[in-house]
Amino acid sequence: MYLKNRFEQPIETFRMPYTDSELSHLMCEKILSWFPDAPREYIILCIGTDRSTGDALGPLTGTFLKETKPKHLHVYGTVHDPVHAVNMQEAITIVKENHRNPFIIAIDACLGRNSSIGHIITEKAPLKPGAALNKALPTIGDMNITGVVNISGFMEHSILQNTRLSVVMDMAKKITGILSNIDQQLTYNYSPTVVISKKHPVKKWTV
Repeated sequence: MYLKNRFEQPIETFRMPYTDSELSHLMCEKILSWFPDAPREYIILCIGTDRSTGDALGPLTGTFLKETKPKHLHVYGTVHDPVHAVNMQEAITIVKENHRNPFIIAIDACLGRNSSIGHIITEKAPLKPGAALNKALPTIGDMNITGVVNISGFMEHSILQNTRLSVVMDMAKKITGILSNIDQQLTYNYSPTVVISKKHPVKKWTV
């Protein structure tokens, strides 16, 4: 749930139901059209926690995507090492210090209208995590992919806790398929130099 200023430039958005057979092809095509012309380090930052069924979309996506062993995508946020409200700023710092000029795609669950449940939405804009729960978290990413897992409007914490796991898992698998397709499309010969900071090594976060 985002409140837009009427003077803001419209955000480029693309959305489809996760059950649509054309989802992977069309959304992959759209996302690639938003990628920068010059190669960068592509970061998939999956936000959420496995302690809440509805909020597990990000960690599940990160887990499934890591299992595919992507060649061009660096994945942060899994079921075992989630990125959430408590450690998000630390995760952002680690990404920026470990990767040179990163292009970040943020993945998260969201709530919406009943007619939107099951839609996967991608925006050419940073993600505002925690907006539906009125959490003041930093915006993150160059673009984002969200999945509408349930209805918004009241008792959001309870709604997320009572979201069907089967729907969240199916949506996570679809997003994984889209990102795997993108990884396969990145066929240029480019081996980004990973800059490892001594102060901020890659590590597991406390849940």
